[in-house]
Amino acid sequence: MIYVYAFLIGGAICALAEMLKDFFRLTVGHMTVLFVSLGTLLDFGNFYDRLIQISGAGAMLPITGFGHSLVHAALASAKEQGWIGILTGIYGKTSAGIAFVFVFAVFIGMLFRPKK
Repeated sequence: MIYVYAFLIGGAICALAEMLKDFFRLTVGHMTVLFVSLGTLLDFGNFYDRLIQISGAGAMLPITGFGHSLVHAALASAKEQGWIGILTGIYGKTSAGIAFVFVFAVFIGMLFRPKK
């Protein structure tokens, strides 16, 4: 049943993104900022954690999951180091994913020829 919930919730997040993009003619940059911010805002009150418990990867894979991970890393670091931990530990849980994206982007850039 978790596969059905993952499909429905992940699909709902992506469908919301497509509707917003079509209705308001938002760029990719606007959508990224909007959905990372949405993921951070939904983390208050542990709403996004409950969403992840219900749907698993359906809520973690969209870009809202990245915003959720940033908030969790910042709050965990703030508990250990105080207010300075918010700034220093924000990428604690997401650094491996960010590094993978950079390496993968370089590899794809070398493999395929960009359009002019």
